[in-house]
Amino acid sequence: MHPEYPPEPGDLATVSILGLRLPRRATLALAVMTVVLLLDQGYDFLPRDTPYGLGPQEMRAQSFERLFLFGIVPLLATFVLLRDDPRRYGLRLGEWRAGLAWGIGACLVMTPVILALVRLPEFRDFYSRSATDLGNLLVTHTLDLAPSEFLFRGFLMFALLRVMGPLGVVVAALPFVFAHLQKPGLELFSTLAGGTAFGWLAWRTGSIFYGAAVHVYILTLMIAASVA
Repeated sequence: MHPEYPPEPGDLATVSILGLRLPRRATLALAVMTVVLLLDQGYDFLPRDTPYGLGPQEMRAQSFERLFLFGIVPLLATFVLLRDDPRRYGLRLGEWRAGLAWGIGACLVMTPVILALVRLPEFRDFYSRSATDLGNLLVTHTLDLAPSEFLFRGFLMFALLRVMGPLGVVVAALPFVFAHLQKPGLELFSTLAGGTAFGWLAWRTGSIFYGAAVHVYILTLMIAASVA
């Protein structure tokens, strides 16, 4: 049985821009996502030991910035601009049994993949620069990746799903690719598939939390294994 996300009248309400009739909520979600992604990619708002660096201090600063840009801003936009309930955008437990099963399965499948990738010099050199103790890694990645999942697979994707159907899962993965432009080449070119997989999990469960947990696990394992 496939999940369904039928639109409400507010999802189908349109706005005319130079003759273009656009779905108001989905258009606003795209606009907000674009602005916060540009700010994230173009500016360091908090002090860094090394500008645009990858050390633990720089990554913690980035996580606080993304908590605001990717988490708080779209959450406020859900209330103020979309005038909607954030639970309709993945901020709920959803189908928790499926979420746990698919989430644990994804972690088991990805573990040997990650352990193989960190043997490649490109991955090891890139991720080892962010190494710190496990507790700090988990805090940094939770502050960073949970808001990221909400922005891409919650706020944006569920707005698109209700006006364009399942294609919205793939479309929401496209800006996610651009957030990875600085990553190793093999990872960058696999990001569309990975982003779509995370989107599928959010679509299947109605929640962003399971994808966020898997994302935190994958990145934490990648960094920890890079210095093991």
